[in-house]
Amino acid sequence: MALENDQQETSGPETSGPEEHFRALERLYAQAPINQFFDSTLEITERGIARITFSVDERHYHAAGAVHGTGYFKMLDDVAFYAANSLVTDRFLLTTAFNLLFTRPLKTSTVTAEGNWVSGKRRVLVADARLIDEDGEEIARGTGTFMRSRIPLASLPGYQQPS
Repeated sequence: MALENDQQETSGPETSGPEEHFRALERLYAQAPINQFFDSTLEITERGIARITFSVDERHYHAAGAVHGTGYFKMLDDVAFYAANSLVTDRFLLTTAFNLLFTRPLKTSTVTAEGNWVSGKRRVLVADARLIDEDGEEIARGTGTFMRSRIPLASLPGYQQPS
């Protein structure tokens, strides 16, 4: 899964290698304002692989007493996005499509979202994601399509190395 030459023409934290790019993406995730609403942690261990651990509780429920679909979508989209963006060191990716399959309802739990890059390296990338509850049961899965934006990663707060 080597990066294409045009993806390596960057400046900023990623020039120190893949590990620094992964840590920079983790910082970017942690500093995103939306993540103030979710108790979650991103970990990128290798190119094309991401994991988010998060907790949900009654604050995330719909009227019938289970986690609302927005919670499922957010974590599936996020983990697939970061799996894909781990291969792209110069640009922020944008979600262009996401297919989601709910397999079981979720109540208060610690959930693991697992993302894996599937295909594409230049303009459009595809990644799969799944959610696993604390009992090891799959509760949802999805596939996202992501496109390079014009936004340089190095320009985003959080992506830069802390001073």
